[in-house]
Amino acid sequence: ILGRYEKLKALDLDQASGIDLLDNFEETINTCRRMWEIHMYMMYGTYTAYILFENMCRELAGIDDTSPLFHNLVSGFDNKVFQVDRRLWEFSKRAREDGLADLFLESKPAEIQGRLQESAKGKEFLKAFMAFMNEDGWRMQRMSEMNMPTWVEDPTPALVNVKQFLQKGGGFNLDAERSKITEQREKAEKEILAKVPQEQRGWFGRLMLLAQKSGVFSEEHDHYLDLYTHAMMRRSALGLGKRFAQKGALNEAEDIFFIIPDEVRRAGINPDQFDLRYIVDRRKEEWQEWQKTPNPPAFLKEGFDLDMAMGVLVQSMDPIALKVVVGSMPQVRPELKADLYGSCGSPGVAEGPARVILNEDERHLVEEGDILVAASTSPSWTPVFSMIKGVVVDRGASLSHAAIVGREYGIPVVMNVFEGTAKIKSGQRIKVDANLGVVFILDK
Repeated sequence: ILGRYEKLKALDLDQASGIDLLDNFEETINTCRRMWEIHMYMMYGTYTAYILFENMCRELAGIDDTSPLFHNLVSGFDNKVFQVDRRLWEFSKRAREDGLADLFLESKPAEIQGRLQESAKGKEFLKAFMAFMNEDGWRMQRMSEMNMPTWVEDPTPALVNVKQFLQKGGGFNLDAERSKITEQREKAEKEILAKVPQEQRGWFGRLMLLAQKSGVFSEEHDHYLDLYTHAMMRRSALGLGKRFAQKGALNEAEDIFFIIPDEVRRAGINPDQFDLRYIVDRRKEEWQEWQKTPNPPAFLKEGFDLDMAMGVLVQSMDPIALKVVVGSMPQVRPELKADLYGSCGSPGVAEGPARVILNEDERHLVEEGDILVAASTSPSWTPVFSMIKGVVVDRGASLSHAAIVGREYGIPVVMNVFEGTAKIKSGQRIKVDANLGVVFILDK
């Protein structure tokens, strides 16, 4: 798939003919189709093995994927998303060494890139940083959102990550944490294997190896597949959008995202013969109306409520539904007197100020020592995990982003609390006990 991306990027969109732009557009769509084939083959393979392994753990050791022992078994592995974060941390070290730390710390997110252009050291830093972006910045802030700029176009989100690493100071947490978590995993492997009958250890061990790869795949596929492919879709579409705008078919290049592929194909050869602006204006107006209200948690068939839909997903035994979307339902235990009940995504206990983050644009508000409260998280959130004490998410399962990254950073994660972002306010002190899957609001 990386070879396909390189071929797509080789075309100079500004100099290409209309035919070449359309060919690139079609090849990008074909790449997207191929990406989803790879995506689903790999995901169902690894996640099915994960479920089979959990079933054996339940049968032979009496644990499931909400158990701290199980979490220790599948933790302690590097992946591409963490490697990108490590590079961002290395750039924070360089910024400090180059005397640019104050520039980052004193600037608002949108100002950082411009201020770096004001000095020789800053320009050198930015040149190296953009080379890194051209390598690993083919991602946007939200998954699959082609209408959002990539880091290659606008590196502000990545520069904010550098700023947050500077605010934190010290080393890259994950390196120090990895050796400890690896040691815990090796201890857990010995503990669990001792409970498995000799004649079943071969199959059990194979399933365990596959299950341990599931978290790596879950994170790396986001980088190499979902994010990268949609960045290629955006790049190709913008090339056509710019040409359409130059010829008067659109007002601006970004308007290309309000027309469908068949309309692009019709107008692609001679965009100066088409006026697509009236179509764009109508669709843009509808889209802007949608932005005024939050999206529903799910689009439901008539006669279904959310609980019924979740029940159907659970009954399906679909590994993606079970281990990424739905997860374990909260078990309310009145004797604990908790304010929120969920399930364990990563074991541990933490107490601190809550930081409620409702979307990716607010991530820069996270401070050292906060407990992150969000609806869910995705790869663009990963750098903040080095700063926080714990995580509370409204929805999630054991192979969701928050759970995987929380385990690798060794911080507690409570998932499926449903109402965390509604009940908890930023600044309130909360206690997260992921071992029990509960959250206590200490400041009421």
